[in-house]
Amino acid sequence: MKYTVLLSGNNQKVISEFFVHMDFSFECLSCSDRYDDILHHMKYMEPDVFVYCLKAESQEVLRRFYNIERNVIGEKIPIVVIGDYVDCELFKKVANAGNVTILQKPITYQNIEDRILKLVRGKREPAENVRMEKGPVDFYGKDDSTGSKFSLEAEDTIAEMMKILGEIEGSGTGAPPARKHILVVDDDSSVLKLIKGHLSAKYDVATAINGKVAMKFLETRRTDLILLDYRMPGENGAEVLNQIRSHEKWRNLPVVFLTGVSDREMIQEVLRMKPNGYLLKPIDMKRLSATIAEILE
Repeated sequence: MKYTVLLSGNNQKVISEFFVHMDFSFECLSCSDRYDDILHHMKYMEPDVFVYCLKAESQEVLRRFYNIERNVIGEKIPIVVIGDYVDCELFKKVANAGNVTILQKPITYQNIEDRILKLVRGKREPAENVRMEKGPVDFYGKDDSTGSKFSLEAEDTIAEMMKILGEIEGSGTGAPPARKHILVVDDDSSVLKLIKGHLSAKYDVATAINGKVAMKFLETRRTDLILLDYRMPGENGAEVLNQIRSHEKWRNLPVVFLTGVSDREMIQEVLRMKPNGYLLKPIDMKRLSATIAEILE
């Protein structure tokens, strides 16, 4: 049996490790670190566990965990936070989240997988306030069980530590400018992962596994662009686009079709829907970036 894991946070490397090394036990989904995006995915995707992968998160983001925990604990979804020593210490200092399991790097992905499986199989163990666990591997040693480990990254340097600590004490330089938001709708989780991984450096990216989830997302959230799979079970891309265009609030929202169909007749059918663009699968990432930039910038 696979358990559904919802992943979020700045550390894309750790998130990628879940998709690459833990797909035997977990069905992995990801979303942006926006508070309402997280709660939206919690509500409509109903994951078995929520995992937040820390990497120099802002004080504002860490403080959201009080509300995330308050909402999520009520639904009995375990929360796991993964980060290095500095990130974990800052999380404990700022987040004010009591029932969160903290896994501190360096730690093997096998250790993380085992710990999360223990949580979801028992749903929630008796609370021990904030729990911290560290994997049985030293900073430079080789993981003796799998031959791989989560590596230490740039945030572990003294300079980066001082920068993050300075932010906590109020010496930060202010919030970065707001980024454009993109919603990717596709029933193939590997496509969602691939596109989100490519775009996340520049845009906030949320994912939806079908048209129903996408429409629920739009009811509570705003986005700047939708990448929409043309062929999906249930409501297909054409039906979803019709709903968008028939709604006054969304009718001018840019939509780009993603389609594996390449025959001329089907392409003409796609174009009759008057999307803002269409891209053939497998997706050319350079063309994807250029198409998005042309629409949003």
